[in-house]
Amino acid sequence: MDVVDKNTRSRMMSGIKNTNTTAELLIRKGLHRRGFRYSCHKKGIPGTPDLFLKKYNALVFVNGCFWHAHGCKYFKWPSTRKEFWETKINSNAERDKRTRKYLLKMNYRICTIWECSLKGKSKEQKLDTLITRLAEWLLSDKKTKTL
Repeated sequence: MDVVDKNTRSRMMSGIKNTNTTAELLIRKGLHRRGFRYSCHKKGIPGTPDLFLKKYNALVFVNGCFWHAHGCKYFKWPSTRKEFWETKINSNAERDKRTRKYLLKMNYRICTIWECSLKGKSKEQKLDTLITRLAEWLLSDKKTKTL
């Protein structure tokens, strides 16, 4: 049983953003401060990556742990409408896999950053470490990275 009525839950869920999330904005600011330039939400590239760094032929996806079924402590299956959510979240994860495989065939470099990598204590220190690791990956020749 949900703690709020159906209309309130609907309004709450429709308010969840899929672009310009807090995690995404923090990463963008950190990269920009270090001199990296990028395009946001590049249309025409499968999966519409959150960041496209043309100079490095790199795509960055900032994934929410809930929506993309990350196996971390922040992901929890909803207790209501289980069938709906399992279908929805599993299809998101499958689409992510297909898109990633396709993008690698197109010779893009891909970094996936999970929302949980910025949560918890000492958020500022975690962000600095994450941006450093992301910058190191961008300057490397590695094809993929997960943070």
